Amino acid sequence: MRVETQEAQRGGDPTPRPGAFRGPGGRRPGPRSGVRRVLALWLPPVGVLAVVLGAWYAVSYLLLSPERRFLAPPPHQVVQVGFLVHDNLVEIGTALLLSTRVALLGLVLAVAVGMGVAILMHQGRWIERSLYPYAVVLQTIPILALVPLLGFWFGFGFPSRVLVCVLIALFPIIANTLFGLQSVEASQHDLFTLHAAGRLTRLWKLELPAALPAIFTGLRIAAGASVIGAIVGDFFFKQGDPGIGILIDLYRARLQSEQLFAAVFASSMLGVVVFWCFGFLARRIVGRWHESGRDPRGSDLATANRLVDAVSVAPQDKGGP
Repeated sequence: MRVETQEAQRGGDPTPRPGAFRGPGGRRPGPRSGVRRVLALWLPPVGVLAVVLGAWYAVSYLLLSPERRFLAPPPHQVVQVGFLVHDNLVEIGTALLLSTRVALLGLVLAVAVGMGVAILMHQGRWIERSLYPYAVVLQTIPILALVPLLGFWFGFGFPSRVLVCVLIALFPIIANTLFGLQSVEASQHDLFTLHAAGRLTRLWKLELPAALPAIFTGLRIAAGASVIGAIVGDFFFKQGDPGIGILIDLYRARLQSEQLFAAVFASSMLGVVVFWCFGFLARRIVGRWHESGRDPRGSDLATANRLVDAVSVAPQDKGGP
């Protein structure tokens, strides 16, 4: 079988010209392809948001009477009362800032402890068999059952809130880091063995870099869990400055539904922002060399389409290739 370019079949220069490389369907990429890419990226979530807002308005104005509309106030009232009234905005922002401090401090401690425990368990099977069951037990214990005990032992202030975040975010870090460290290919271990690499060299230059995709997956999971832990801690540990959880509980008791929805939305946006930050770091650090950071419909597929356009397969001649 003989592979020839279209130019060679026409008797011209067999070397493909740069202009011959086109996108899928034989079209050159242009401004329209960029517009289509933006629409494909943003149109689905915007469409889902429009459907959710439409359903929200339908519930507020069609299913609820004016006397019961406080159960689901329309979105524009939530924005107007919760975010456009200065006093409410300052109150929600101050509480959110305190919860952010609690969540980030708990996440940092969970990352340090979780990665340390996972690396320690990776050094020996007997260490893993000794510690991993207790990490699973810690994950399966309902955190609400531990919260009163933490209050009795450590008080009902800022340290107990941070500790709740650590307990909730710890297991995803341990599990994903250990999985990544144990997923290194055997051929790469053999290469390091041939070079007589020590245990620390193997850990620093092979196992930790190879485990980065799994570690960042655990970080994204733990980031959302730490925000949940900060809010749960606010519900039980009400000494000191109020966090967003305490504020949500106050709005619930006062039936201030617009402020309640605004506080819930602000706390969810905190989790989304922290999750997005770790996703951005993962793409910057890992996305250049790992499959998880590549778009399966991206450059590789486009290159293959261009080669299909530029290269044709001719049937084999009777006299040989």
